[in-house]
Amino acid sequence: MACELCETDGGELIWRDAQCRVVRVAEPGYPGFCRAIWNAHIKEMTDLTAAERARLLQVVFALESALRKLLRPDKINLASLGNVTPHLHWHVIPRFRDDPHFPNPVWGSLIRQPDARAHASIDIAAALARELSRLGVCRT
Repeated sequence: MACELCETDGGELIWRDAQCRVVRVAEPGYPGFCRAIWNAHIKEMTDLTAAERARLLQVVFALESALRKLLRPDKINLASLGNVTPHLHWHVIPRFRDDPHFPNPVWGSLIRQPDARAHASIDIAAALARELSRLGVCRT
């Protein structure tokens, strides 16, 4: 069975090490939408060792912290679903009161049209890479 996250980065690659990677997802209205993806093809967190689980969550939390500092969102959503793509990954999604779905989940019905200008002046990928490196969790 083909796996999108085994065959591609799954978004704009921001950082990668031997175990996992961070990518930015091109989603209109969600300028900081990212994924932390485990590199090996597994489905569930409990398929990882305790040390591997800790490492992946360390990256997820560093990514959340970097996004909060960079974009100052009203909320951050964390989700690990994998129903469509059964490859272990976490969505880290900055949420804003004027985003296309707020306060509903990003996968729900559209409430308003995306604003392409939101955060357009920030090179989010580069800023995230610098902040993740500064946090010492994700070294470039």
